[in-house]
Amino acid sequence: MSDSPGTMLKKWRVNFGITQTELANYMDFSPSVISDYESGRRKSPGTTIVGKIVESIIAMDTQRGGHKIRGYETMLYDDFNMDVIYDTHEYTNPVKLSEILKKLDITLVNESANLDKVMYGYTIIDSIKAILELSANEFHKLYGWSTERVMVFTKISTGRSPMVALKVTNLKPGAVILHGIATEDVDIIAKKIAEMENVPLMATTMPLDDMIELLHQE
Repeated sequence: MSDSPGTMLKKWRVNFGITQTELANYMDFSPSVISDYESGRRKSPGTTIVGKIVESIIAMDTQRGGHKIRGYETMLYDDFNMDVIYDTHEYTNPVKLSEILKKLDITLVNESANLDKVMYGYTIIDSIKAILELSANEFHKLYGWSTERVMVFTKISTGRSPMVALKVTNLKPGAVILHGIATEDVDIIAKKIAEMENVPLMATTMPLDDMIELLHQE
């Protein structure tokens, strides 16, 4: 149903933490076949191929313990307090993290993080409400339909609490922005968690409305 099925297949493969080679080996395909479908070099796959790819991704996750599947089940079936969300948006096309940093004129806290990662959307949340009112499972709903997204935590004093909450969830965001503090004021534990979880971490004091406007642009 997507106008860009290759992009969507890549999105879900990446969300489930599966490499092109792993998926190709599981399906007994050449890795170049998966690469060609995702890049659009090969004619768009039909429903039969798409179905086999989806089934393979689910089966591979099940073999690994089913953590991703359980996370998405939580998104679908749990009640959820939407008051914690300021704004959320799904990008039509993936946006590189480096482009987002350039738009917002901010730098990474953990400088070794991968700037070539692509984001498929963003979610801006009230971190106080989220920490006080959401269970670990309910945190999954904050991702929308892709974990490869920027999570913006507002009302931050040090950044430790949201990063600790993130650490105990099965699904991890593509990147995190701590809104309300400068880079040099980010808590040392928050920095260590970002490094341990390999999650790019940023901080900014930009007015929230300005940040939403810039993030929304593709």
